[in-house]
Amino acid sequence: MPDKIVKPFFIDMPPIVFGTSVLGNLFVVLSDEIKQEIVRECIRHTKGKLIFDSAGKYGAGLALESLSKSLKALNVDPNDVIISNKLAWIRSELKTPEPTFEPGVWRNLQYDAVQKISYDGIIECFEQGNELLNGYIPAMVSVHDPDEYLDKAQSPEEDKKLYHDILDAYRALEVLKREGKVKAIGVGAKNWKSIERIANDVDLDWVMIANSMTIKSHPKPLLDFMKKLEHKGVQIINAAVFHSGYLVGGDYFDYKLVTPENKVLAQWREDFFKLCADFNIKPAEACVQFALMAPGVKSVTLSTTDPKQVKDNIAMAEAEIPQKFWDLLIARGMIDESFFDYTNTNA
Repeated sequence: MPDKIVKPFFIDMPPIVFGTSVLGNLFVVLSDEIKQEIVRECIRHTKGKLIFDSAGKYGAGLALESLSKSLKALNVDPNDVIISNKLAWIRSELKTPEPTFEPGVWRNLQYDAVQKISYDGIIECFEQGNELLNGYIPAMVSVHDPDEYLDKAQSPEEDKKLYHDILDAYRALEVLKREGKVKAIGVGAKNWKSIERIANDVDLDWVMIANSMTIKSHPKPLLDFMKKLEHKGVQIINAAVFHSGYLVGGDYFDYKLVTPENKVLAQWREDFFKLCADFNIKPAEACVQFALMAPGVKSVTLSTTDPKQVKDNIAMAEAEIPQKFWDLLIARGMIDESFFDYTNTNA
């Protein structure tokens, strides 16, 4: 008999999921008051489900802690919010001038973080995350950055061992789900190939693809994979669609500072900005709309350091982009025409 098909758990996701890396002091230090105001604005302007995406890696647990403090201060019932906690990193003592897990990215942290991907390690991450969330238990959990973990391998044998650790971590998540402690299991990674590998061995409810399916980068093999996930009913969250803010004017591309020598990337952005200006479109709106059109994508994660920006972020999901804009991007070789073969939009 054929294997029984396990139907993924469905979560009614809104178009915009709120990222919380900024609550962990990513690139900039925010006061507790500003962090609370950001959360307040997310609550105020969201219609339907309210989902926050966080991780023990964000600020070595600071994002989880700040999110909980803000939710409690705003008297938010735990039943009224869905939290996604990407597990794999656990808070540890800071013994160096700055954290060792992502040097130069996080600001003013009091702790470091270490990666623990194993059966026991993921349980430990889950429990510590719940302590930091202080009453707000995540409904969605995943193994965070399995691609980075696999990158450590120096041989096929070591790769096999590290991948076995990842599968053990998912065994732990499956136990948590069976026991009713979480509702949905997923995966979040920057290298989508690691997501594809895991999806072949684990029954996933959702995946988060970061830095990969954007207006700047949308390879056909990735689109084929996303189409397969959509067919299976696995929900996709598209994350980091601005490539760490570079596509909307920032200095970092995929968490790395862009140097003046990278003229090709700078020219792409310059041409993109000019075309957006010609159509009176915000670059961020174009990025979000393109990201939402990809097959299987239910939500895009967005975050901001400015509470006043939250309302605009939510509105980006409803922005209308004229067909001529996409046509010109295709004509100028800035996006791949075949992308639209995978969407309900005919370009």
